[in-house]
Amino acid sequence: MSSISINLVFEDSLSESVLRRLLDNSRQNYIIGICYNARGQGWIREKINGLNRAAKGMPYLILTDLDRYECPPILLNEWLIGTRHRNLLFRIAVRQVESWLLGCRSAMGKFLGIKEVSIPEAVDEIPDAKRFLINLAKRSRKKQVRIDITPREGSTAKVGPDYNGRLIYFVEHFWEPEVAKNLSPSLRKTMELLDAFQPLLSA
Repeated sequence: MSSISINLVFEDSLSESVLRRLLDNSRQNYIIGICYNARGQGWIREKINGLNRAAKGMPYLILTDLDRYECPPILLNEWLIGTRHRNLLFRIAVRQVESWLLGCRSAMGKFLGIKEVSIPEAVDEIPDAKRFLINLAKRSRKKQVRIDITPREGSTAKVGPDYNGRLIYFVEHFWEPEVAKNLSPSLRKTMELLDAFQPLLSA
């Protein structure tokens, strides 16, 4: 099997860990090139058309959250001018990448120290998966989980001091994409795309 070189663009380090896990899990043999941590949606939205042009010479895999957009096509149509190049794999987590993690309900329940039934099966329909996960962590039986993931009392921070670090550990050691995709259509579509992708090579 020939290898496919690909650059990554993502919102934060947690999204990067998810992409790396998915590429490792893919039936294709991916080689990761340059990684761009956009630190939010703004940079991705600003650069998307330039990345689409750059994809003619090298495939790009972009991951962003749907957040408050009604659906992925609306987000894509608002951001991208013209036709998306085949080498630009633009993936949108519905509604946030945390939804994909929550899709692995049993593992997440054990990791957080909460009951699995506390996590709904329709994870893509959770309006704010990040906030939902933080609220789950507040009820955790594990003190360190509560300390790392939930904001400190009186703090203006939206997440705990080691939110990304704790969840990256989950992704690397416990998350099973093959399980999570059964509850997350947006994750399943992303995995199917990565398995089938063949870059359009320039002459």
